[in-house]
Amino acid sequence: MSPHSLAWWLAGAVVALPFVAVLPLMLLGGIGRQPSERATSSSVLTTCGLSSLAALLLTVLWFQGGGAPIVLRYGNIVDLGPRGHAFVSGEEEAHRFAVDLLVDRLSVTMMLLTAGLTWITARFSVRYLHREAGFFRYFLLFGLFTGGMQVLVLAGSFDLLFVGWELVGVASMLLIGFFHLRNGPARGAIRAMLTYRVTDVGLLVGAILLHHFAGSSSFFDAFEHGAWPHATTHLSPSAAALVSLSLLFAAIGKSALFPLGTWLPRAMEGPTPSSALFYGGLAVHAGVYLLMRAAPIIERSPLATFVVGAVGAATALWSTLAGRTRSDVKTSLAYATIAQVGLMLIGIALRWYNVVLVYVIAHACLRTLQLLRAPSALSDAEAIRAALQSEPHHRDGFWQRVLPQRLTDRLYALALEDFLLDALIERYVLGPVMALSRAADRLDRWWSDALSGPSAKSSVDDSVADTERSSQ
Repeated sequence: MSPHSLAWWLAGAVVALPFVAVLPLMLLGGIGRQPSERATSSSVLTTCGLSSLAALLLTVLWFQGGGAPIVLRYGNIVDLGPRGHAFVSGEEEAHRFAVDLLVDRLSVTMMLLTAGLTWITARFSVRYLHREAGFFRYFLLFGLFTGGMQVLVLAGSFDLLFVGWELVGVASMLLIGFFHLRNGPARGAIRAMLTYRVTDVGLLVGAILLHHFAGSSSFFDAFEHGAWPHATTHLSPSAAALVSLSLLFAAIGKSALFPLGTWLPRAMEGPTPSSALFYGGLAVHAGVYLLMRAAPIIERSPLATFVVGAVGAATALWSTLAGRTRSDVKTSLAYATIAQVGLMLIGIALRWYNVVLVYVIAHACLRTLQLLRAPSALSDAEAIRAALQSEPHHRDGFWQRVLPQRLTDRLYALALEDFLLDALIERYVLGPVMALSRAADRLDRWWSDALSGPSAKSSVDDSVADTERSSQ
């Protein structure tokens, strides 16, 4: 077997194996027959372990090949045919949704990180969720997330990346609302779902724009030849700006960046292992991965580069100030995670791609450990305080000594309210959108009544009246 064929099988195994456990579990859950905890966890752990082994072997094979990018083709989901097809006008290229996987420095690194953290967290979850009513549901969603994340990081086009992006979002939203009998997790899940649905349009629009400007959303069609991060693009600066800003909008939602990052602290009411894996280790870095993958396009546009850096700086400043007003461990770690992701965007704007990649690995591992140990943090703090036999002496920070007391109090109050981001978005974004929707509904009703005429309207009114009388 040739090295390319072996890589084809190994990459396919990395992506497909997590779904091998998910599909039977979904079928059993659909007919109301849930297997035991041991059978459920064993199936997910086994497939995640085999996927991790395949990822390791694929990495070794890639190193032996000199580290050159490898494109692995698995066919087309959509293929409108060659030029001259009925659906293809003139000399335009036919639309194809190809299932291509890309193995290069960026995808290999993220693949190994995903494989390692998911397997470790799955092992931790077995005991953490023992005798939990939603044990089966948790591991079903866990396997779905693992497969979706591997699709996301190994995708060879923005079309396929969007598929993994959506699978990660669905699993994330459902695990935020894992304890659905409480209002807090349910509200947090709805908030995350709305944020995802709105911002995911950015990734969809970015892929469509690439199809328009480059003829395909494949990375090798959008970028000129060259290994990441040294690839270039043939897009014009204006086209690159449109694509980059669309992808940045998608990253703002997925990675909880300014000004839409307030959903992440609310997501911490889910199970601790899923919080550690999603919002400390992997899912929160999906937006960073997207922007690093699109780095050649961002470099092409000075405007996009500036906006990425500005969003990163605003995110780091906002989350740092807001996080200093929180007292619970998981929320404080959530804001700390957002701050670090903001710094990663600054690194992308400065084109420090290798530094950002190392930063992602270190931060993901550290934050996963901190969130897994979050339930023990309070007992650890009490033990340290008991060992010291005294309360730690509080000293004012640098800014408290430099800035006036009134200003620091005002900053504290604003940080405690997330700088009123939710209220501002509701008033100036959601409010006008809802008002426009109501106006469109009134216009639609008026237009329908005008077309149907008075007789149709009276018959509708009579039928409504008859229905009300019969119900009485």
